[in-house]
Amino acid sequence: MRRWAGRRDRLGPVDTRQSPPTEADGVDLSDMGFWARPLDEREAAFRALRRSPGLAFFEEPELIGTSIPIPKGPGYYAVTRHADLLEATRNPEIFCSGRGASNIPDMPQEFLEFFGSMINADDPRHARLRRIVAAGFTPRLLKKLEDDVQRAARQIVDRVMDAGGCDFVTDVAARLPLKIICDMMGIPERDYDSVFASSNVILGAGDPEYVPPGQDIGIALLTAGQQLAMLMQDLAAHRTEHPTDDLTSALVQANVDGEQLSPAELASFFILLVVAGNETTRNAISHGLQLLTEHPDQRAIWQADFGGVAPTAVEEIVRYASPVIFMRRTTTRDTQLGGTDLAEGSKVVLFYWSANRDEAVFEDPLRFDLLRKPNEHVGFGGPGPHFCLGAHLARREITVMFRELLARVPDIEATGPPVRLLSAFINGIKHLPCSFTPAAP
Repeated sequence: MRRWAGRRDRLGPVDTRQSPPTEADGVDLSDMGFWARPLDEREAAFRALRRSPGLAFFEEPELIGTSIPIPKGPGYYAVTRHADLLEATRNPEIFCSGRGASNIPDMPQEFLEFFGSMINADDPRHARLRRIVAAGFTPRLLKKLEDDVQRAARQIVDRVMDAGGCDFVTDVAARLPLKIICDMMGIPERDYDSVFASSNVILGAGDPEYVPPGQDIGIALLTAGQQLAMLMQDLAAHRTEHPTDDLTSALVQANVDGEQLSPAELASFFILLVVAGNETTRNAISHGLQLLTEHPDQRAIWQADFGGVAPTAVEEIVRYASPVIFMRRTTTRDTQLGGTDLAEGSKVVLFYWSANRDEAVFEDPLRFDLLRKPNEHVGFGGPGPHFCLGAHLARREITVMFRELLARVPDIEATGPPVRLLSAFINGIKHLPCSFTPAAP
C-alpha cells in the first residue's frame, strides 16, 4: 500500500505533516503515523476503505524496540464494514481467535495465554473458561457490585467537587473501574496505583509516556504482566485457605463439571479483567465528557431527563468512542468475506471503530445523538462467543458516573484538548483537563 505518513514501527515521534488520504489506496493502517493523525482524518480514511470493494490488504510492520523474537507476518485484511464484521464474529469456527486476537503479529503462544486469557482462545477451551468464570459471578456478588459502583462513584466525586477542576482521566474516569475491579477481586487499596501503572503499560506500551524510547517494549510488557500475575497468585493462595466474599474466593472455589481454573489461568484472567475492564470503561467515560462538552445540546437533553435518556446515551457514548479499535481473527479454511477470497491462515482484523461509523447501518454516523435508536453498535464486540463478558458492568459504571457528575457538578466540562494515547488498539485518552463550579462535599 502507498504510505502517506512517516513510517514508524516502534512508536515514538511520527511525521504527521503530509496531507491525509482521500482514497483507499492512500491509507496504511500499519503506519503508526496514521494513528497519530486527528480523528476526522482517521474517519475519512476508514470511510474510503468502507466504500472500496473487497477487503483492503496491508503489510505488517516489522516490530523493533523489543528483544522478543517476533518475525514479520504475512500481512492482514482490514474488515471495516459493519456487515462483514458481523459475519466474521458469527462464524468463530471459520474466523478463530486462538492464534491471536489482540495483536496483529503472531506472538508466542505463551504470550497469548498470559495476556489474553479467553480472548485468545476458541471452543472448547474458550467455553470452559467462560463457564467457570461466569460461575463466580453469583447473584449475591452481582448485587454487591451494583451497590459498590454507586458508592465508589459518589466517593470519587466527593474528592474533587470542591477543587473546581482536575485531570478528568486520572482523577475521575480511571478511578471508578479501577476501584470496582480491585475491590471485586479483593485487591487492597495500597496496590491500586501499581495495578493502574501496569495496565497502562500493557495497553499503552507503544506510547512514550508509558514506555519511554530506549526501553525494551517486550520486557516492559512482560514485567507489567508478571507484576499483576504475582499479585493475583499470592491473593488466590491466601483466599484458598481464607475465603471471603470477593470474586477471587469464588473463582478459586468455582467448579463446573469437575473443572476449575488453574493458578495460571486465574492470573491470566485477572490481567484480562484489569486491562479490558479498566482501560475500556475509563476511556468511554473520558470520551463521554469530551463529547458532552462539544455537544451542549445533547448534554441539555440528558440533564433534562437523566434516567429516561441514560440507556440510549450510554450506548451512543460507547459507539462513538469505540474504546477497543480492533480485534484479529484468523481463517481456519479457505473462505470469502466482503467479496474477497481468503486462503486458510489469512489474518483478518475487525475494526470496530470503523464499523460503528458505517453509513449503511447508522444514519449520519458522525452525529453524536444520545437518543439514537436503533443503535446496533459493536463497541462491546460483535455477536458470538467473544461478546464482552463485562458489558453489563461497563454500562452500569458509565451510567452511575455520569449521574453523579451531572447531578452534583452539573457544569463540568473539558477545558482543553484531550491528550490521546498513541495506539492502534485502544482509542484512549490519557489526560483531559476539566473545570466546574466548586461545591462543598
